[in-house]
Amino acid sequence: MLVSMLVVPLFLGILQVGLYLYVRNTVIAAASEGAHYAAVLNRGPADGEARTRELVGGVVNDRLVDSVQAEEVDIGGQPGVRVMVTTHMPALGLWGPGVEFSVQGHAVKETGE
Repeated sequence: MLVSMLVVPLFLGILQVGLYLYVRNTVIAAASEGAHYAAVLNRGPADGEARTRELVGGVVNDRLVDSVQAEEVDIGGQPGVRVMVTTHMPALGLWGPGVEFSVQGHAVKETGE
């Protein structure tokens, strides 16, 4: 009984960290892919935003994502695209107060030259 009082909270804590890392890595990958998608010739930031929403929505619950924004930016003197995703991760499994975080994906825009 005493051992289970120590092991169960430890197990649940490790499970929560794993869930957080899974959500964070999924959102980072989606933002990066969305930026690369928008950077292709004849596509714009709105395309990258839609692609990011599609990728995140296929894996992570939509209510965890607060916002997805894409914009054209300057990356080292080159035209580029940045996709920003703001999301939150509940502190207790999938319930409770959330820990908010945001990630960004960048890509240099293709040119027709």
